[in-house]
Amino acid sequence: MTSRQVDVLVVGAGPAGLATAARLARTGVRVEVLEREQSPGGVPRHCAHRGFGSRPHVLTGPAHARLLAESAERAGADVRTGVTALDWAGPRTLTTVGPQGAETLVARAVVLATGARERPRAARLVPGTRPAGVYTTGELQQAVHLYGQRIGTRAVIVGAEDVSHAAADAVRAAGAEVVALVTELPRAPAAPVRTVTARLRHRTPVLTGTTVTELLGRGRLSGVRVRHRDGRTATLRCDTVVFTGDFVPDHELARRGALTLDPGTRGPAVDGALRTSRPGVFAAGSVLHAVESAATAAREGAYVATAVHDWLTDGTGPDRTDPKARADPRDPADPKAPADPRVPADPTDRYWPTGVPLVADPPLLRIAPNRVAPADRLPYLLRTAVPLTRPVLHVTQDGRPLHRERFPLTTAVPHRPLTLTARWTHRVDPGGGPVHVTVT
Repeated sequence: MTSRQVDVLVVGAGPAGLATAARLARTGVRVEVLEREQSPGGVPRHCAHRGFGSRPHVLTGPAHARLLAESAERAGADVRTGVTALDWAGPRTLTTVGPQGAETLVARAVVLATGARERPRAARLVPGTRPAGVYTTGELQQAVHLYGQRIGTRAVIVGAEDVSHAAADAVRAAGAEVVALVTELPRAPAAPVRTVTARLRHRTPVLTGTTVTELLGRGRLSGVRVRHRDGRTATLRCDTVVFTGDFVPDHELARRGALTLDPGTRGPAVDGALRTSRPGVFAAGSVLHAVESAATAAREGAYVATAVHDWLTDGTGPDRTDPKARADPRDPADPKAPADPRVPADPTDRYWPTGVPLVADPPLLRIAPNRVAPADRLPYLLRTAVPLTRPVLHVTQDGRPLHRERFPLTTAVPHRPLTLTARWTHRVDPGGGPVHVTVT
């Protein structure tokens, strides 16, 4: 097994990882990106629909993936495909395997951008036989858009969020009929225009309050049994079923490295600079919040690049868990402040966590980042467990109000994010208790 050293090792060549690599490589940092797939770009590689990038240059998923990969490579990042990170061999050392065999990579900083995945049928505990014709969205899109495979003639889509409609489009692109979109929720979580388009343009039923209770058929799927909210049962005849949504972070490396995980997101816990509980290890993208848009992942990748560069330079400033510690001397709120003598010469002397825990109270499901310090500037992403009409978010610490934010024209629904600004973080007491976000 060979061993090499790099400045920054990025695990995952999706939008977050490629954006991180491009931003860091432009500063002269030696960046190596590991991707276990044969091509970089992440999920957008097999999303044939448009909507990626920014207006007026809206691209298809594959075009957007190529643009991100080309940008990182032009900047000087080394993007290696077909390489899998297996385990940790040190605080910032990973063992890998690829076409050239096993290798140990020692890095000054590691960025986890491993993304997220959908839970398959087995993890959702759907009973029945084990026939052919059962997919997740990613498996379906790869089969149709990357490999041109046939998938069957009649498909049921389990889920009714935006990604479910993307799966329905992939089914139609393969020449098959969409029998129905099925969701347990009382209302369809996708944008209303998507639901109306499915029902009127494609004549596809969207069944709300409906649960898939069993898969039928031997050898090949022959149907799915469903139960409606009123207790009625029915069988939908189909030879293909696609389980969509229900994303979980791809956090195996974080778990193997004993990084602190957030119970709400189930991904690595991070502070406002996207630092994890291990010094010199950062995380960005959907591994933190499964799952948000490619634009959100790329934005976080560019953001974490600044924190990684600070780490490589001088250890990122004073420890913000210290109640007496002021803001980072490079912080925009204090640009002329002199260097702080408490900044260690060796970044490995620092320890995490910085800031205080940030907790999303029910009916909110999660929030990311999930630690907060006075100098943080990255907006917070939240998800709710139930529909909320014109929600108002309240941020408090030890009973003291910090911020109140109203969303007057918004109906928050599960599977769609709410964004909380970071304008209030300067009011956080670094020595106080957890900060709570509640909703009315």
